[in-house]
Amino acid sequence: MNKISLIDIGSNTIRLVLFEYTKTHGLKEIRNIKTPARLAQYIDEDGYMAEEGIAALLKILNSFKQISEKYHITKIFPVATAAIRQSKNREDIIGRIKSELDLDAVIISGEEEATLGYEAAVHTISYYDAVTIDIGGGSTELTFYEDKEIIYRTSLSFGVVTLSKMFFEGKKHNDKAAIKQTKQFVETELKKVNWLRDRRVPILAIGGSARNIARIHQSMISYPIAGVHGYTMVRNDLQDVYKLLKNTDTENLDDIDGLSKDRADIILPSIIVFRTLLNIVDAKEFKFSRKGLREGMAMRIFSKEYPVAFNKYRVFEDSIEQLANDFNLDPTDTDKRTEIVDRLYHELERLNILSLSRTNKMIMKHAAGIYYLGDFIDRDASSQHTYYLISNSNINGIGHRDRVRLALIASYKNKTLLDFYAKETGWFNDEELDEIQALGSLVKFANALNISNTEIVENLQLSKSGDAFRLTIQYNGDPIAEEYHAVRQKKHIQKILGGDLRIEFTES
Repeated sequence: MNKISLIDIGSNTIRLVLFEYTKTHGLKEIRNIKTPARLAQYIDEDGYMAEEGIAALLKILNSFKQISEKYHITKIFPVATAAIRQSKNREDIIGRIKSELDLDAVIISGEEEATLGYEAAVHTISYYDAVTIDIGGGSTELTFYEDKEIIYRTSLSFGVVTLSKMFFEGKKHNDKAAIKQTKQFVETELKKVNWLRDRRVPILAIGGSARNIARIHQSMISYPIAGVHGYTMVRNDLQDVYKLLKNTDTENLDDIDGLSKDRADIILPSIIVFRTLLNIVDAKEFKFSRKGLREGMAMRIFSKEYPVAFNKYRVFEDSIEQLANDFNLDPTDTDKRTEIVDRLYHELERLNILSLSRTNKMIMKHAAGIYYLGDFIDRDASSQHTYYLISNSNINGIGHRDRVRLALIASYKNKTLLDFYAKETGWFNDEELDEIQALGSLVKFANALNISNTEIVENLQLSKSGDAFRLTIQYNGDPIAEEYHAVRQKKHIQKILGGDLRIEFTES
């Protein structure tokens, strides 16, 4: 089994995600389809889901089952959360799903839902300590993890749909009294979770409401790259989005870029929860994870057959490896180029010419591994394709700023193009760009030393005499291609050295 169909039966939306897992490419989405259902609104005062809601659910599930079958996927996993979990007639609903559609739906507890969200977050975000929040339509799940191990988890019995129903029903989306009541209620409920206060760790937000907040903010600031996974906001950013939503009349919500029409009437309650949680945790960062319950469940299912498939301590490394596989990069070539750039750096560090932080050294090495992956699209425009592919890809375990740094190094061709790409974001000052140029030059030179992909370089050593330098390269094989390209790229290394460089190839 390497393909599954996962149906997330939420209180606000029902979503079908078709997943595929392979050892080389990891966990991939084949298809992702959602439809609004608002199941929570069908639960009456006595706690029973009305027939109208059940009929809507069965219709959607039948459609999703047919889509799954068209993709020849027989392993279908319907997972029900708060709306059905909180319904007193939940056993009848599950029974009808089985009898009418022959699907085995599972109701997961709030604590289990929180755990699955945590699992997805720690396997796709590099933080070792964080509070996670997944606010759905009918419940809110919270966890605190430390050293990537879950410490606390809880589920609160309110979500964006229930908050809207409790305080905003029959009112405008920005009704002042409703906002005040919502704030008071949310603060009271969150303060009951005594392990949240003053954790002073980042908050990882999961789910559709969180993604929508991120997209609104990105639109507000004309964010230059794609993707919300790993996107970070601070207190003032949340405040800006909150003010925009509060000050926009209901009839004008459609004019807010990034705001989903399906969430327009429930978006304010979600940002009230986020801002309140930020204050209680005393968090400095609010980061978004595109991965949540569905990915956590998929990982759990695939792990039964592939026990070592997912490693929460190798998030960035595994993501880069999968990216390289996606673009058919030769692993022997990438490994050798990484090895060479690492040796070049250590020689420069030994002579006190270049010194990097642990993070930037790691980024340089991985940039060497995926250098010029844009060849996959067009060799003549490889640098351009490399930059835009990497800078706009959802790479797990790395923030957006470092993702662009990675893209700039892996696409390095010359200073003119580097400056052109860097202007897109404007995130790096002159000193940082000088370092990025140096690292791009090292990667480009390392590529020249294995241009034939025959792994002839066995060792290298850099020595200095006065203002001049000598790079001795020991090889085993025929170095004719490497000698030619090394001389062509020598000027890039001389700029780092600040002096003349003599390159000598010596047979081992």
